[in-house]
This record gives sequence, C-alpha cells and structure tokens, in this order.
Amino acid sequence: MKDALLATLFAVIMILNLVDVITDVSLGVPTWHIISEGAIVLLSAAAFCYLVLEMRSRTRIVRTLSADLQRSHAALADLNGEMARARRAYAEAIQDQFNRWQLTQSEQEVAMLLLKGLSFRAMADLRDTREKTVRQQASTIYAKSGLDGRHAFSAWFLEDALDPALSEAVPHALRRAS
Repeated sequence: MKDALLATLFAVIMILNLVDVITDVSLGVPTWHIISEGAIVLLSAAAFCYLVLEMRSRTRIVRTLSADLQRSHAALADLNGEMARARRAYAEAIQDQFNRWQLTQSEQEVAMLLLKGLSFRAMADLRDTREKTVRQQASTIYAKSGLDGRHAFSAWFLEDALDPALSEAVPHALRRAS
C-alpha cells in the first residue's frame, strides 16, 4: 500500500513537471531552467519505474511463497495422517502383544502406563488404587512377558521401532525372547 502511494506520487510529480517543462519551452524560458525541471521529470520517472518493478517482483515472491506454504501445509497434513496411522498401527501391535501375553484389562492399563514412563505412585493415583497393587500388577506383567523389569519391558516395544542397524549392534544375549 505504501509503495503504491509512493509510485502514484512520483507519477503525479513526473506528469506535473513534464507539463511545466512543455509550458516553459513554449514560453521561451532559459535552457538551464528547462534542464533542471527535465532532470526532475527523469528522476521521478526512474523512481516510478523502480517502484513498479519492485512491487511486481515482491508480488511474484509473495505468490511463490504462498504456493510453497500451501504445499507445505498439504505435506504436513499428509505427514500428520501418516503419523496417526503409524500410531494406530503401533498401538494395535502393542495391544496384540498384550493379548498374546494374556494380560488382564487392569494389567494392560498398567502396562500402557509403564510404557508411558509413569512412576508407580503416579499410576496408583491415576488408577485410584494403592501403589502396592500397581507394583504387584507390574510384577505379574514382567512374569507373563518373560522380561526382567520396567526397562526391559519398555525396550521390548521400542526395539522394533529403532533403526535395524542399531538393533543388530546389540549383542544377542541382551535381546528379548519372543
């Protein structure tokens, strides 16, 4: 908006000075006066042209950036959709494993909270039960899964999500039993 106002101002100055120069030539005004006003006309014309070209260039850049932003939004929406599908698939895989281990509903709740990294105290508060109950359920989960504790339990689900090269670097003795 400011650029358009400036361009219009330079155009008006150029036109008014051009009319003045033409009038001065017909009246026989001294040459030095016509040259100085002619220079003002040329400078106004140059400023007008520069501003118009600059506005067009910025308009093209804004259009390009806008199109890029729209493509980025579409790509982000696609990525969010893919991530949602991956989270659902991962949750289903976790649920399938819980079912294979024959975890009860309460044990599955505790198992999910273990995977989320909550403390036994936080799990007990969240589930409105005693911490001792949560600890007992966690012990039952470890026994049913054949894993040695919280870290091994979490690692069991994380290992498949890691880079295969990292999984291959872990010694076989440290890997889980399927």
